[in-house]
Amino acid sequence: MTSAGPTGSPAGLSADLALALTLADAADAVTLPRFRASDLRVERKPDRTPVTDADTACEDRLRALLATHRPDDAVLGEERGGSLGAGRVWVLDPIDGTKNFSRGVPVWASLVALVEDGRPVAGVVSAPALGRRWWAAAGEGAHTRDPARGIEDGPVGVSGVADLADAYASTTDLDHWRTLGRQEQWLALTRETWESRAFGDFWHHCLVAEGLLDLAVEPEANTWDLAATQILVEEAGGRLTDLAGAARPDGGDSLTTNGHLHDAALALVRR
Repeated sequence: MTSAGPTGSPAGLSADLALALTLADAADAVTLPRFRASDLRVERKPDRTPVTDADTACEDRLRALLATHRPDDAVLGEERGGSLGAGRVWVLDPIDGTKNFSRGVPVWASLVALVEDGRPVAGVVSAPALGRRWWAAAGEGAHTRDPARGIEDGPVGVSGVADLADAYASTTDLDHWRTLGRQEQWLALTRETWESRAFGDFWHHCLVAEGLLDLAVEPEANTWDLAATQILVEEAGGRLTDLAGAARPDGGDSLTTNGHLHDAALALVRR
């Protein structure tokens, strides 16, 4: 097997994380030119969520690279399918935040993760329209690139907030809670926290990893939404579990916290 690393990427990376960063570079090269393109094609999948020509082109490009560099590994992607079984599986979300992407809102990202026997071990979140990127691997810490602050490779870490009354919380969309019949769980959490917003998607997990938010909760989420962000948050010192309390990306929902608040928040939103 061969490995590759992105131009200008930090030195000393494991081969898998270096490849994940290369895949993120390739994703950016496909998605960013299509962002706000006048001829962007937007369709609806059977679940009525949008998909653009950039989503499918991006995933196809990443799968082609993996076929070259990791031909023995499995692949699970939002657009082309696959499964999260035993062994090594690359999990791809070509555009997380497609609704934003299709409307010209710059808060979207490509998510790339490597999962081994059900546990994420490397992940990259690349948000080129924001000029931001986050990455992590097991035992290698969590890092970010933030050109606005002159940071090419800076460590990130969760907040030290230890009381829900002081916590800044985020979710995706209140209507998701309502349609699932679980609205009261989110409202119970907001009554106990200092402030709440709906940053949603990859963004609020990254903000937890950076210590800017203290917790984020999603009543509905897919493996490709969570695999990359789980390893990022864990390496930043936090926790990501499903709403039953299991540390897994395929539980169908998620709670992301700085760790200090996890058990108290889980008690309010547990399914």
